[in-house]
Amino acid sequence: MALSRRQQVIYWGLAAALFLVLLWYLGPVLLPFIVGGAIAYILDPLADRLEALGLPRVAATAIITLIAVTGLIVAVAFLIPTLIEQTNALVRLAPEYFSALRAWLTLRFPALVAEGGIVQTGLADLGEVIRARGGQLAQQVLAGVFGVVNAVVFIVVVPVVAFYLLLDWDELVARVDDLLPRDHVGTIRRIALDIDRTLASFVRGQLTVCLILGTFYSVALMLVGLQFGLVVGAIAGLITFIPYVGALVGGVLAIGLALFQFWGDWTSIGLVAAIFVAGQFLEGNVLTPKLVGGSVGLHPVWLLFALSAFGSIYGFVGMLVAVPVAAALGVVARFGVAEYKQSVLYRGQPPDPALPAPADPRV
Repeated sequence: MALSRRQQVIYWGLAAALFLVLLWYLGPVLLPFIVGGAIAYILDPLADRLEALGLPRVAATAIITLIAVTGLIVAVAFLIPTLIEQTNALVRLAPEYFSALRAWLTLRFPALVAEGGIVQTGLADLGEVIRARGGQLAQQVLAGVFGVVNAVVFIVVVPVVAFYLLLDWDELVARVDDLLPRDHVGTIRRIALDIDRTLASFVRGQLTVCLILGTFYSVALMLVGLQFGLVVGAIAGLITFIPYVGALVGGVLAIGLALFQFWGDWTSIGLVAAIFVAGQFLEGNVLTPKLVGGSVGLHPVWLLFALSAFGSIYGFVGMLVAVPVAAALGVVARFGVAEYKQSVLYRGQPPDPALPAPADPRV
């Protein structure tokens, strides 16, 4: 006997509640497994392509893992220490930059920056807050990633989980498909396919865009000679997934730092501005259309809300699951809207053919 819709809603609601409770209590334990699963999901198309070239799945997985581990070792050995050093230096120098900005505003606009006024006090307080809280914020980010589990365990478990999930990905998908309720298997497959397309377009595409633009901004700014070019490029690349925000925030930060460092050297300042103009052109006309597509169905505002909500409730683990959950809810919402527009509630009852047609009021 088939379950009623009411019973099905109750069972699926209980399953969702159980997932949220487990995420709440087991979040620290699940962190390396979630990260490993995300890595396996991102790299699965690459493994499929290597298989299509004739490589066994084991060999394809081993090659991908070797390249990824090598890249991680290089990043840990060379890139990350420099990034941390520049970030700490920028935090330490922030009060000096704000003091210089306050002095410049006082010289050019004395009425705006009066002694003890809101602008002057605000700039001074903001500089001190950045210096006092900047290091604490960095420590909190690291604690969110590594404080819940030992760093060594995290570094060891994530590659192992990613390797085995990537190796058995197709089989795992087939097993999950076999467990779907037969009454709704077609609908669930269609929704899951839409979710996968959304995630594939957004996560894989946007990660590639962020990586390319972050590398471009960092290398170009360092070649120009900007003191904190690596940090600025990393920040701009990291938030590129929000349209225009990455270039805007990175551009304002880079140009502001360039004004302090290159004041009077307008060529260097112009080059810094030109770098972000070129990056914005590259993103809007080449990278995003090619790698992400015109529409992935995941609005930036909805994504930010999901990141904020899950991050505040579940911490760093919640931010990791926020994107797939937001994509799934968006697809389900669109499916619900489509069903609603086909329902009697939206379209109304069809006219009874036995009744005469209503007279035209214009006649």
